[in-house]
Amino acid sequence: MEELLAAVERVARTGAFTLGEEVSRFEADFAAYCGTRHAIGVASGTEALTLVLRALDVGVGDEVIVPANSFIATAEAVSLVGATPRFVDVDPETALITAEVVEAALGPQTRCVIPVHLYGRTVELEPIVAVTERHGVAVIEDACQAHGAWLGDQRAGSVGIAGCFSFYPAKNLGAWGDGGAVVTSDAELDHRIRLLRAHGERTRYHHEVVGTTARLDALQAAVLTVKLQYLDSWNDRRRDAGAALASALSGGPVRAPAPATPRGDHVFHQFVVEVEDRDGLREHLGLRGIATAIHYPVPIHRTPAYASSGMIDGSLPAAERLAARVCSLPMHHALSDEEIAHIAEAVTEFGVGRTGSDGLDLTLASARE
Repeated sequence: MEELLAAVERVARTGAFTLGEEVSRFEADFAAYCGTRHAIGVASGTEALTLVLRALDVGVGDEVIVPANSFIATAEAVSLVGATPRFVDVDPETALITAEVVEAALGPQTRCVIPVHLYGRTVELEPIVAVTERHGVAVIEDACQAHGAWLGDQRAGSVGIAGCFSFYPAKNLGAWGDGGAVVTSDAELDHRIRLLRAHGERTRYHHEVVGTTARLDALQAAVLTVKLQYLDSWNDRRRDAGAALASALSGGPVRAPAPATPRGDHVFHQFVVEVEDRDGLREHLGLRGIATAIHYPVPIHRTPAYASSGMIDGSLPAAERLAARVCSLPMHHALSDEEIAHIAEAVTEFGVGRTGSDGLDLTLASARE
């Protein structure tokens, strides 16, 4: 805390609150961390996605493939530039899109694919990139929930043409307010995004393009520079806590997250389980002082915001099934062994003697799946 307060005081004493040295320092550190040539600090993860699409001239008449099982911002960014989200289903076990799904969805208007490293689990990108390269389609990584995760020997966000991050306070790398970043090794893309985030200015009052206000605040950059030093150790603790909790829940009434693939990673931004009686589990855990959440209760294509997509119930069955069954259990880098044991004990207690819709004891049914 002392380091963070000192960083904030430093910004306050200089009075440089917009862009400036603090932002440049964080951008250099974050680019080096992600293994890219450039990082551009922006106002949010949504702005990161939107600015990349704008910089690639994606707009009206274009389609962008996005998974229906994600936070709505993935699709919102596409809509904000005038393009059309092409919603696709996800793998029922990992909740992520696959190369097979992407290839089936490609069409003549497809400009980009936005794979989402959801909950901190990385998408298998190599086969997706192989497919998109054959068709001249760009891959933009939504890494807003996967700070520091690995894909083989590369960081999440560094594989596609650009990676987009959110620094919302609850993220693995969180600011003290909203913030985001784009990472890329494409010099032209870096240049265009820097113009777009600040009214198209290269120099003050000389506007080369129509941009917007989407800058990262210096205060947030200063906080993030301090926190970035600890991200790997925090992620290691999340991995350990996730593995311990998954092991403790084995054979119980919920399906715990599947292990990461050999070349993939899971940094457990969220610890998301599947359970048939979600409301019952949440009530049971709440009575034992354990907070839960749902990420996300409605797949994007079934939200009122995207009613115009015309997609009916059953259009994307895996995403819809997940939306009805997922429940997020507590997960944080400071989660203690005692808290993990308490959570696992309460979840197991919930399953004792309960039966699912098929009549099987849920503790057995989960173990057999």
